[in-house]
Amino acid sequence: MTLLVHTFVHDGPGRPRLLDAPEDGGDMAGFESSRTRLWGSEPARALGARFPPRPADDDLCVHPEDVEEFLAECALPRGHTAEPGAHSGYREDYVADRLANITRGALRARSVGGGVLTR
Repeated sequence: MTLLVHTFVHDGPGRPRLLDAPEDGGDMAGFESSRTRLWGSEPARALGARFPPRPADDDLCVHPEDVEEFLAECALPRGHTAEPGAHSGYREDYVADRLANITRGALRARSVGGGVLTR
């Protein structure tokens, strides 16, 4: 299975609606194993982020009011993708590309007043 990043908006109280996925495959956050091997790994957790390691335990849901903080945390691993990549067995460019997809999803969420979901 694939770990995907989605952008959502609220259609009403408690009614999230997922936006259509980008046609370029830019919704891929990794393989299902990336939850623990990459995003939940010790090198990733050592960066001090609260959100990115969460998929190791459950789906990640970033509410609209937390998108700015999530974007700041997405910036933490930039330039530091070699160590989580080496630890997880993924190439550094793979890690950087998945991180870019997650960041694009968060930027899209910010632009529409929505949130981010990985599952």
